[in-house]
Amino acid sequence: MKSSLVILYHREPYDEVIENGQVHYRPKKSPNGIMPTLKSFFGHVNRGTWVAWKQVSAEQKTDFQDRVQVEEENNYSVLRIPLLAEQVKHFYHITSKESVWPILHSFPWHFNDESADWENFQTINRLFAEAACQEAADDALIWVHDYNLWLVPYYIRQLKPNAKIAFFHHTPFPAVDVFNILPWREQIVDSLLRCDVVGFHVPRYSENFVHVARSLREVSIIKRADPPQHLTRTGTALAEPEMVTQMRYEGRTVHIDAFPVGTNPEHIQSVLAQPEAVERLAEMREELGDRKLLIAAGRVDYVKGNQEMLLAYERLMERRPDLHGKVTFLVTCVTPATGMRIYETTQTEIEQLVGRINGRFAQLGWTPVLLFTEPLNPIDLMCYYKLADVCWTTPLRDGLNLVAKEYVVAHKDDAGVLVLSEFVGAAVELPEAILTNPYSQSQMDSAIERAIAMPEAEQKARMAQMYETVTTYDVKYWGDRLLGIFQDLQNSSQTAKPKVTAA
Repeated sequence: MKSSLVILYHREPYDEVIENGQVHYRPKKSPNGIMPTLKSFFGHVNRGTWVAWKQVSAEQKTDFQDRVQVEEENNYSVLRIPLLAEQVKHFYHITSKESVWPILHSFPWHFNDESADWENFQTINRLFAEAACQEAADDALIWVHDYNLWLVPYYIRQLKPNAKIAFFHHTPFPAVDVFNILPWREQIVDSLLRCDVVGFHVPRYSENFVHVARSLREVSIIKRADPPQHLTRTGTALAEPEMVTQMRYEGRTVHIDAFPVGTNPEHIQSVLAQPEAVERLAEMREELGDRKLLIAAGRVDYVKGNQEMLLAYERLMERRPDLHGKVTFLVTCVTPATGMRIYETTQTEIEQLVGRINGRFAQLGWTPVLLFTEPLNPIDLMCYYKLADVCWTTPLRDGLNLVAKEYVVAHKDDAGVLVLSEFVGAAVELPEAILTNPYSQSQMDSAIERAIAMPEAEQKARMAQMYETVTTYDVKYWGDRLLGIFQDLQNSSQTAKPKVTAA
């Protein structure tokens, strides 16, 4: 039986566990994030398939099990594309991260196409497209995720001309003059224009895509509309007062959507309500004492602004000796996977900055910066969010940034201050945060001073407004919105479609 819904995503939707020499495929332990929402869509169709890639050795490839069933999740199966280590290296670590990533995040000086293997990139995208078409029923919806699979819609359209194709872009989409640096720009745009729906987090990114498409192809604008009602339309770096919602190209209508992914408030609150979390939070409070806690959570990446943030904290320590011993800055900066050579310099710079700050200002019983380079377990991370007086989230660029939303949810009915970069998608949803320009030293300095000095009443008022936004426009809202768009796609088809019901 063919699938009514096929989702293509680079990550596998399960944990692979070996017990008594046998491999088990089980639902991921942490149900937070976007993956459970994507999987929930399979509950609205007769049968579904998730397509992902799996790194294997040459020996493993000969008898590779390409299809697996996740235990306790019987309404879909996972079709895995086996890739050798060399294929993964050139597809993900080099071409995606060294050539495409810096352009997406508007860092063209990091762009390098000399080592890029575009032929390998095309091959892997073609494999994903072939797998999708193998699985998809004639009236299926094929939903492709993120820039690694940019070319998949083009190959699908060649194999299944009448397929319904949706694409969601999880990263920023840059301005036309930056995007067009990519030597493969026309292939990428030609592929995305084969979709029925192309989605982005915020209207600024969707408008950038429209401008790129119009710069390269004879595209006509069919419809414009106001952005979603809760998004800021003027006054911040990523604000957009109007957005294109439909384009026409070569006889095909391409629907454009812009709506930010939400977080899962119920999961965060359930984690914090666990007895283990309550006990752990009490231990943390006792250890912290009367000191204020600032927290920054992320990974090693030059787009995340970790160095700029640490330098701002160092300047704070220089001009505010009265804060010595009274604040602690907890930084989780997860080390990248082996083979991500582009981040080695960034990691070294972060570690050296932390060492310098602690070397300059540390006292007996007080370490100014606590750096974690390994992922924190979910309970500890949520407890640190709950405990933190300030969440300092100032990437130079970020598609959305769920850390900001998770911090807000953790502070239900509490005080707390969110310092947020204007250059992340979440900034247009959360104007009550202290918005700052991470490229400006003076603005970063002013923002952290305001955060530390903000009266508790003002903190609670701002937090209450942000909490209302984050819990209203959560990941379920995002999923239900997309489900409605997919329903419209199904209804617009000339052939009979399987019944799809609302969640």
